[in-house]
Amino acid sequence: CKVQRSAFSQNKVLTIDTMNPNVKKMEYAVRGPIVQRAMQIEKELREGVKKPFTEVIKANIGDAHAMGQQPITFFRQVLALCSYPELLNDNMFPEDAKSRARRILQACGGNSLGAYSASQGIDCVRQDVARYIERRDGGVPCDPDNVYLTTGASNGIVTMLQLLVCGEGASKTGVMISIPQYPLYSAALAELGAVQVNYYLNEDKCWSMDLSELERSLAEARKHCNPKALCVINPGNPTGQVQSRQCIEDVIRFAAKEHLFLMADEVYQDNVYAEGCQFHSFKKVLFELGPQYSNTVELASFHSTSKCYMGECGFRGGYMEVINMDPEVKAQLTKLVSIRLCAPVPGQALMDLVVNSPQPGEPSYTTFMKERTATLSLLAEKAKLTEEILNTVPGITCNPVQGAMYSFPNISLPQKAIKEAKALGQVPDMFYCMKMLEETGICLVPGSGFGQKDGTYHFRMTILPPTDKLKILLAKVKEFHLRFTQQYS
Repeated sequence: CKVQRSAFSQNKVLTIDTMNPNVKKMEYAVRGPIVQRAMQIEKELREGVKKPFTEVIKANIGDAHAMGQQPITFFRQVLALCSYPELLNDNMFPEDAKSRARRILQACGGNSLGAYSASQGIDCVRQDVARYIERRDGGVPCDPDNVYLTTGASNGIVTMLQLLVCGEGASKTGVMISIPQYPLYSAALAELGAVQVNYYLNEDKCWSMDLSELERSLAEARKHCNPKALCVINPGNPTGQVQSRQCIEDVIRFAAKEHLFLMADEVYQDNVYAEGCQFHSFKKVLFELGPQYSNTVELASFHSTSKCYMGECGFRGGYMEVINMDPEVKAQLTKLVSIRLCAPVPGQALMDLVVNSPQPGEPSYTTFMKERTATLSLLAEKAKLTEEILNTVPGITCNPVQGAMYSFPNISLPQKAIKEAKALGQVPDMFYCMKMLEETGICLVPGSGFGQKDGTYHFRMTILPPTDKLKILLAKVKEFHLRFTQQYS
């Protein structure tokens, strides 16, 4: 195989040996080997290959609409009107949808969604985002000039990391990320050649952040790099926790004391299910701590159209807000986003509808609220169902799914299975998840793809499948785990 490869690569300018080595270091478990094998199995099933199951159930990715979640009617009506303005003459569309569409189109070049926008984003959409942030945060001011519309939140996060990373050797930028983490962070840091600085969430305390762990991680990192930023995902992915207000205060004080740039990934801000839990934005808490912090701590926060009750992943809409950024750096940020021209304009339009949704008294308000509430209530039910059923399985322990869209249960694996996995050159939870896929058709992501404490094993599972399918999935997971444990005992 190697001989064939070298023969094929001969005379090629770009080979596996001459390509960017940082790209080879990147990994993205959410669409990794398990998912690729799941797609092969789907193809085999279509071709009539006999399996012990009839379909692949994908619970690997937070893609709500792919899992059957219905789009919000108002959002799709306005996007249809913006995409095909002739429909503005049609009586089947409510007046508030039409007025939103006209306002968006008037802000587009040539009154067309197909025109480029300003690089920072459509001006009236950034103004609407700023007003939304002010309402969400109880009146804390937001300057539209600090808002950048992005290609999903991911693009904003990578852009900020690009600005932060510099240096070589001991002066190379380190970025603190939670473990378990969303693999976008580790992949982006690998691509940029930055140093990944791990801090561990406390599984015993429902995946909360621990100040002493942040201090340990930072002190350790300072021996070999220059840690400049601290990333927080709240509500958590893959762990589904909602950080308390006290925790957020502690993190802000820590960042101020240690002179760290804060990055707050808040894309699941409407996905809060557990009693007693509440979403607190980092910006709101920062300003409530007073000028000592609100005038000094540098913060970038991110939101998206892909999660919450919207689930509109494919439109790639999002925004970031930057606070206390050096004006010269901000000019460089604007230059950096200009090189990419602009975020997708349909995604910008959708972001506008998320932050400027129907209000009481408007024709679409009742339907909008009914759909929004139903979607979030159903997710809350599925979060509870997932936790309860997984906790009935001997050898599986699942923390409460307080928010977001995932459970991240701890799985006990027999020593014999761990040995066999290592003999095959596989991480034990990858071995477990691959076996589950082959035997049941269930596609999960091994915890090793997100990072975990040595000697512990997990998997990430979305709570997005329809309730009937979720029950089947959970029953299959239970059966498989018992069978697997017995087989390797």
